[in-house]
Amino acid sequence: MFIVCIVLAAVIPYLLCGINSAIIVTKIRTGQDIRELGSGNAGLTNTLRTQGKAAALFVLIGDILKGVLSILMIHFIFKFLLGIDTYSVAENYTWVNYFAGIFGVIGHVFPLYYGFKGGKGILVTFASMLAIYWIAGVVPFIIFVIVVALTRYVSLGSIIASACYPFCVLIFSLMRNDPCSWINFGLAAVIGAMLIFMHRANIKRLMDHTEKKLGQKSGENEAAK
Repeated sequence: MFIVCIVLAAVIPYLLCGINSAIIVTKIRTGQDIRELGSGNAGLTNTLRTQGKAAALFVLIGDILKGVLSILMIHFIFKFLLGIDTYSVAENYTWVNYFAGIFGVIGHVFPLYYGFKGGKGILVTFASMLAIYWIAGVVPFIIFVIVVALTRYVSLGSIIASACYPFCVLIFSLMRNDPCSWINFGLAAVIGAMLIFMHRANIKRLMDHTEKKLGQKSGENEAAK
């Protein structure tokens, strides 16, 4: 039964987080594929730039809900089928939540429903962070906000926050005397590495000084060069 639950911890987050709010909202609103608009990314920032604030709000809500639900569903499955509390440090299974988080990110980035082409996974990861261990998610979010406020580059804030996340997990896990601290760190590092990898094009544009800033609409990139 434990093996079955581990399989579910991979399959459920993958399938649930593969439901892309940006693609759905844009399709309903304009009939277009957001992956063919703006930056081509099926995420919140591109939705805001190409579809406006109302559409972006629905994407925000959708991505947060699926990120939180993907973790909570696995927690309850382990709780009711195995009697294991994945939030309890004493039971040595906190790593299960981070394991599920990895597959949630994979589902969002490489969704089965949309030809394995989704978003970059930042928002759904943040939602998962809050559901796994909120304080280890809030700190990277604060870092993200500070970087974006100072530079107006959402991508730069996302990259730096992603790099900081595993270390936040390690520090707060050690502070709680979690026996799974280093396992959690390793799994969180996988998540962080995936997010940074998905921003590789942004990194190139940042280095070339051609990356769009927050508030800059699609199509304005030439003026920023």
